[in-house]
Amino acid sequence: MPDATDADGLTVGQVSARLDVTVRALHHWDEIGLARPSLRTAAGYRLYTAGDLERLHRIVVYRELGLGLDGIRAVLDDSTADVPGALRTQRTQVAERIDRLQQLSVGLDRMIDAHERGLLLTIEQQAAVFGPQWNPDWPAQARQRYGETTQWRQYAERSASRGPEEWQAVTDAVAGLDRALGEAMDAGVTPGSPEANRLVERHREVFASYFPLTRQMQVCLGRMYEADPAFAAHYDGIRAGLATWFRHIIDASARSHSIDPDTATWQ
Repeated sequence: MPDATDADGLTVGQVSARLDVTVRALHHWDEIGLARPSLRTAAGYRLYTAGDLERLHRIVVYRELGLGLDGIRAVLDDSTADVPGALRTQRTQVAERIDRLQQLSVGLDRMIDAHERGLLLTIEQQAAVFGPQWNPDWPAQARQRYGETTQWRQYAERSASRGPEEWQAVTDAVAGLDRALGEAMDAGVTPGSPEANRLVERHREVFASYFPLTRQMQVCLGRMYEADPAFAAHYDGIRAGLATWFRHIIDASARSHSIDPDTATWQ
């Protein structure tokens, strides 16, 4: 490689600044023979000539178009290379990436809405899925009360992927559990029995449609089902005394897993 004075070319740092390319990239391209500086100073520093800079400009252009380094080498050095064909292939790949990014953008919008609203259904869809007793203000009230919790974030992540059909399946599962609870109480199922414990596990599985439910958290829910007027009215509307019976079977199941219902906390 010919020697030169500093005035004969640009240093690696100068080229890096001019082309907005890292020094590391320039060194790599030099090492693999893609773009080597033509000159060196007497002290051994690399210098890029005007011809080197033109090649680097072309490399930067093709790299921004998404070509890999091997593809760029072929475009620059292989006289038989099908440049239009390579660019068409790259255009197809770019179009596919754009489509994926547009889908990602839609998913992000839904995730944002789910975190902010909780439920991505119209008022009409909510009424159709959840029934006439449903209050469309409930999601906003839940967001205000629980929006900073881990469970709200988990709920939002599930909600973002659900439409009316998915929510209908959740509603049907909840209704099926409610019926099973009422029938079990009628049949005299006792807390701590295998059948009662199976219902408690079924409750955890159904509730996981909203967010994962630990056994300690389930105990806390059981207390709320009995103490909260709205929840108590719901369960006692299925069977008189069902809210208390439900809490009892949850507590008994918790004890079988070495959890003291009297000290259980939301964790």
